[in-house]
Amino acid sequence: MTHTETTPVVDALRQVVADCYALLGQTHLCHWNVRGPGFFALHTAFEEQYTELFTAIDEIAERIRALGSLAPGGLANLAGQSSIQEIPEDTDANSMVDHLANANGIVVDGLRKARDLAGENEDSESEDLAISRIQVHEKTIWMLKSFLEG
Repeated sequence: MTHTETTPVVDALRQVVADCYALLGQTHLCHWNVRGPGFFALHTAFEEQYTELFTAIDEIAERIRALGSLAPGGLANLAGQSSIQEIPEDTDANSMVDHLANANGIVVDGLRKARDLAGENEDSESEDLAISRIQVHEKTIWMLKSFLEG
């Protein structure tokens, strides 16, 4: 495989990288601009989420490289490829939380696709990576939605 050839698993993982990078940016935006009574809890939670996500994106990109392809990069390229929409800087706290829960759901959908393709292609390592990431994002969604119930 040359550096520009891809497989269905690589294509799915490249989409996950783009969506995770968009999620990282949106989570960072929310961390910087959250206001209101839940400020301290959300400011801290958002920082934990984007810090964990930064490391995870690196793992996924390195898996793409291990499969013999190039990892996607460049803000414009990643933004163009991502399915996650941006929110305005002045979004209220509850809308930020709802947006991030939905964005994490988009990432979960992409990870499920990558997991299934990896399983079909007997790529247990990519399948395992996707499964572990699904668990992290599902927990994040639960935590964000729980905040909105308060």
